[in-house]
Amino acid sequence: PALEEVYPADFATVISLGGPARVGLEDKFRPQFLVGVATVVAKLFIQTGADFAMFGEKDYQQLKAVTRMAKDLDMPIEVVGVATVREPDGLAMSSRNAYLSKSERKLAPAIFRILSEAALKIRGGTDPQAATRAARRSLTELGFKVDYVAARNAETLAVPGDNVEPLRLLAAAWLGKTRLIDNIAV
Repeated sequence: PALEEVYPADFATVISLGGPARVGLEDKFRPQFLVGVATVVAKLFIQTGADFAMFGEKDYQQLKAVTRMAKDLDMPIEVVGVATVREPDGLAMSSRNAYLSKSERKLAPAIFRILSEAALKIRGGTDPQAATRAARRSLTELGFKVDYVAARNAETLAVPGDNVEPLRLLAAAWLGKTRLIDNIAV
């Protein structure tokens, strides 16, 4: 649809999100991003009447926020997560990668490698908070400006408790002028 169709001149409504959209990850660094995503996605769900919507796992918080929105608002659509597509060196494919310099592009796959190492440590019994602190330190030492590295409940994105629960490691970090995000199941 045309921009004017989605957002007419007198448009005044936005979707307010809670749950996985308000957990101190992307919402902390880009406060209005998920509100904008939810609003346009809700409109598209309504306008298209689609039965399924596919969202990549690369932006995991967005996937969980949209899934929760569709459930909470009784939208008759199934939101399906699609695995992150990666370059041969492990870097998550993204249009943002085009902004990386040659040297930054060589370094960028470290974000996934370090998350993978942290996930392996957690599976081996390391405390998730200790593993994320070490991952943050490793990224910083390589020259990344880290926004966050976090272990979260894989469904709710809440900070994990003492219970055994499926976890997801999520990270956002700047490499030069490019902000990279990635995540991995634990």
